[in-house]
Amino acid sequence: MSPPQQTNPPTEPVSAYANLSVSSINPNPSSQNHQTPGNQEQTKSRFSVLRESSRPVTLKFEDVGYSINLSQKSSFCSSNEPKSKRIILNGVSAVVRPGELLAMLGPSGSGKTTLLTALAGRLPGKVSGTIRYNNQPFSSSMKRRTGFVAQDDVLYPHLTVIETMTYAALLRLPNKLTTREKVEQAELVIMELGLTRCRNSIIGGALLRGVSGGERKRVSIGQELLVNPSLLLLDEPTSGLDSTTAQRIVATLKGLARGGRTVVTTIHQPSSRLYRMFDKLVVLSDGCPIYSGDAGRVMEYFGSIGYEPGFNFVNPADFLLDLANGIVPDSKQDAQLEVHVRIDQHEDQNSTKQSLISAYKKNLYPALKADNRRNFQDLVPSSLAGTQSPRNSENQWTTTWWQQFRVLLRRGLQERKHESYSGLRIFQVMTVALLSGLLWWHSDTSHIQDQVGLLFFFSIFWGFFPLFNSIFTFPQERPMLIKERSSGAYRLSSYYFARMAGDLPMELVLPTIFVTVAYWMGGLKPSLITFILTLLIILFNVLVSQGFGLALGAVLMDVKQGTTLASVAMLVFLLVGGYYIQQIPGFIAWLKYVSFSHYCYKLLVGVQYSEAEVYDCAAGMHCRVMDFPAIKYLGVANKWWDVAALSVMLVGYRVLAYVALRMGQPH
Repeated sequence: MSPPQQTNPPTEPVSAYANLSVSSINPNPSSQNHQTPGNQEQTKSRFSVLRESSRPVTLKFEDVGYSINLSQKSSFCSSNEPKSKRIILNGVSAVVRPGELLAMLGPSGSGKTTLLTALAGRLPGKVSGTIRYNNQPFSSSMKRRTGFVAQDDVLYPHLTVIETMTYAALLRLPNKLTTREKVEQAELVIMELGLTRCRNSIIGGALLRGVSGGERKRVSIGQELLVNPSLLLLDEPTSGLDSTTAQRIVATLKGLARGGRTVVTTIHQPSSRLYRMFDKLVVLSDGCPIYSGDAGRVMEYFGSIGYEPGFNFVNPADFLLDLANGIVPDSKQDAQLEVHVRIDQHEDQNSTKQSLISAYKKNLYPALKADNRRNFQDLVPSSLAGTQSPRNSENQWTTTWWQQFRVLLRRGLQERKHESYSGLRIFQVMTVALLSGLLWWHSDTSHIQDQVGLLFFFSIFWGFFPLFNSIFTFPQERPMLIKERSSGAYRLSSYYFARMAGDLPMELVLPTIFVTVAYWMGGLKPSLITFILTLLIILFNVLVSQGFGLALGAVLMDVKQGTTLASVAMLVFLLVGGYYIQQIPGFIAWLKYVSFSHYCYKLLVGVQYSEAEVYDCAAGMHCRVMDFPAIKYLGVANKWWDVAALSVMLVGYRVLAYVALRMGQPH
């Protein structure tokens, strides 16, 4: 692999990665044929790091098994039955060498995805059997040399193809490469996958038109190819694609395998054209293998044990899937238009499956076991693999914390600017600001109850608004976070702080505009210092409310549950805030001390009125503002205690959110 030639190679490093278009790179692949010897030497040294990290990998797994516990207590007819185990995988073995493309076939629920996830080192729980990569257990270095493409494409919809690839390169490629070299590697992968035509098109999503499904799948594959992986694992790469696009994807995988990589993919129902591209095959039936070996010998094997297709011309994949479902092809039955349902059909299918499994154990398993053990005398039990994986080794991360923070911050700002600065949000805030300013138009201390109500509205509105916006943060980002963290792209702390910093601009700009409009229209104290203090208190409250929403979202990871719980919490904060109820019963009065709206309200009232300030309480009579019942009850004298309480909440909620993310994410 060599990057495209630059007509004028830059003599200075790139100062920033803001220019993601990389106009100085020639996207024409033909330009690679005209590199000067100096450029070729530069290319050789530039990507030697990637070539060193892409040593060939021989993947061998033997007797892989996996089971999960099932609780049947939710069943009406078996409420008292204890937990039972469900076997997902049982005794799967295979060998895949560099240059080979292995396909896993089987009906839905046969364990293909589970096996692929286990091979990628991403399966929770205990996996029995042995899985070895060049006779070594899975480690952090192997993680960086492994590419994993999930069935669902997890991509940011508002980023273009080149932006998506460039940010992935900046995060995952090692520090030994400069920023310019990382961007060139992204350009090279785009050209190799035939994505040059759509490089400046946005990815798109369910509600946003973007690139096609096949192009989106190739972008997902390209993100993994950036690190030049030795082992590439793909889950249903042709799912939802037309036959022509599916053939292009598999042809791409075949080419990658021929380049020296070990490629393993699951596939549901390939056409005969796709099937001919496979080098090796694993066929699963209810988690058990019925075939594992060369794809070209599968029909010969099943014919030798008495299973032959009913027609001379049949797609081998269809034949294998029928067998995996326990269906024995019969030309006479296939020719009939009616399907006769027999009472013992289920028993016959189970009998066929057991016969195929027994034939595999008798005919194929011994040879596989011998091949698996050949030259592998020092196999280590898979239960010890975790102890040999240096999770905290110094070479675990390819980039520094600060580099990860900068890239994630810039990517987050670019992806969310459409949401944060949407006209709808700005219209919503400005409408409420103007409406509240008109309702409280030039109120004064003669209507002190109204002024206090405006201050309470400030605290409540800027408690609700940030809270319900931030609840969606982590549940929506969870698929991307799991994907990138599983591949070792960045630290959780760098992501977390980048996300916090990226949310600040819009979270603080809108309240500032709101307070500026509503404060002066509402007739509050015409003092610049008081206005600034009021604004700072509102911004402080916004950050606390946002932290509360982040914590709820991180703990629950469910938008529906989070919004429900947030509605209940804010309703409680509204009632105990100190405006509606002044004499709360003692046994429930503690609720106001956990309400950030209560502390915000107290601080707003405290900075708005001074000790010596009076108001017209009756005709010709003046009363101290601090003696007004609604203000006297609040006890606004201890402002620093209120600030301290909000500070504890500000830090506590964010620490809780981080801990919840840490416990729920792969390390």
